[in-house]
Amino acid sequence: MALESRITQEEIKKEPEKPIDREKTCPLLLRVFTTNSGRHHRVDEFARGNVPSSELQIYTWMDATLKELTSLVKEVYPEARKKGTHFSFAIVFPDLRGKMYKFKDIGSTISGRKGLDDSLTLQSQRFQIGDYLDIAITPPNRAPPLGPRMRPF
Repeated sequence: MALESRITQEEIKKEPEKPIDREKTCPLLLRVFTTNSGRHHRVDEFARGNVPSSELQIYTWMDATLKELTSLVKEVYPEARKKGTHFSFAIVFPDLRGKMYKFKDIGSTISGRKGLDDSLTLQSQRFQIGDYLDIAITPPNRAPPLGPRMRPF
């Protein structure tokens, strides 16, 4: 008889994170790819050792929050500083069965507003060193694209 583990997203968020001493722990290199179209990069843009050209390299720690990462991106892209700019985060990771990559949406933030996903950390979303982060940036004058769980009615 095989046992299966079913872990819900709420249980992952409740899982206690080990505190990281940023004074004693070496930061990791986070390779971030951004788009200003409001949509994430296509998964095939990461195939065969290729990556999109819009790379941003950030040294950070596993306890970095989405809000903290939003602030770092806004330092580099002044147009993303406008209040109401929407940032949608996804982890891009290798598919263990092939040479493809997969996406996992992990949350979103809005510049100038508090949100439910602001305090999510890379660690809490099961980010692993070597994964990429893809951020779709949507200007405030355009509505973010509807996600798979959102409906226009």
